[in-house]
Amino acid sequence: MMYEQQQQHMRNRMERRKSIEEDQRSEIVDLSGMSLESLPTPSLSLGTICNLNLSNNNLQSIPESLIARLLNLMILDVHSNQLKSLPNSIGCLSKLKVLNVSGNLIDSLPKTIENCRSLEELNANFNKLMKLPDTIGFELINLKKLSVNSNKLVFLPSSTSHLTSLRVLDARLNCLRSLPTDLENLLNLEVLNVSQNFQYLDTLPYSIGLLINLVELDVSYNKITTLPDSMGCLKKLQKLSVDGNPLTSPPSDVVEQGMHAVREYLSEKMNAGHKSPQKKKSSWVGKLVKYGTFSGNTRHHGPREERDGFIMPDYRSIDGLASPRYMGMFSPRRLFSPRTYFTR
Repeated sequence: MMYEQQQQHMRNRMERRKSIEEDQRSEIVDLSGMSLESLPTPSLSLGTICNLNLSNNNLQSIPESLIARLLNLMILDVHSNQLKSLPNSIGCLSKLKVLNVSGNLIDSLPKTIENCRSLEELNANFNKLMKLPDTIGFELINLKKLSVNSNKLVFLPSSTSHLTSLRVLDARLNCLRSLPTDLENLLNLEVLNVSQNFQYLDTLPYSIGLLINLVELDVSYNKITTLPDSMGCLKKLQKLSVDGNPLTSPPSDVVEQGMHAVREYLSEKMNAGHKSPQKKKSSWVGKLVKYGTFSGNTRHHGPREERDGFIMPDYRSIDGLASPRYMGMFSPRRLFSPRTYFTR
């Protein structure tokens, strides 16, 4: 009796091991670059797939029923296709962490994407997006990287400021008129790029000074005339690009001296305003003090540093351009225009 139980136990273990090995073999499915116009009938259990790559094909749609059955999917890559929309059933992907839909023809994201609460990275570059779901920021609480560059966005929903896990926000090459006013909740944001918004963007919110972990800020090639005084409190900022704007404050001679001179100028300007505060700015000074970014005293940095070096970034591919047919969507002169970065 004991011998039979041991034998049965061994058979069960072998069957489980075989099942695990089969799952491991089928968990990554790569159908990229096959010129597919439609998806073949799957020959495996869709529930075992955790990584599905359908990029660089000619897909115009993805079946609702297919997506709804990918219950364990964690990575979905459909970049460089001809998709005009995403299926509503994408909201069924509760385990999805990475979604790449760049280089398509999508003009809006389904509201059901808000149900993908495990999502950490969303790449929707090079589409035709005119808006994002209004409440996207209230639901995607684990989102760390949001890339929506090269679209037709006129504004970012106010809920964007509630993406408290966000570290990278790339919204360059759009038609943004403004940014959400209450950015102070983006306490983990490290990189913000809102450059080249076709010169529609003419102001930055005062709350930008509350982005206490911001390391890189690119607002180049817009229509900004004044940088908010609060930017003088961005202690961790290492790269600042403001070229291509008609700046009057700070003046050009200060800008030419580099990022440290700009930050000191804005800090001193804020300090002067703190001594005779207007009602509106008073509340912001209070917030800056609360977040530990402003003490109310002018900080002296010793002798003026030499002019910061100019760093020309290497030409690099833009996320989502994995197919040669998208290389002509924007001219190289616009995409790779020389930038001036101020470094610490």
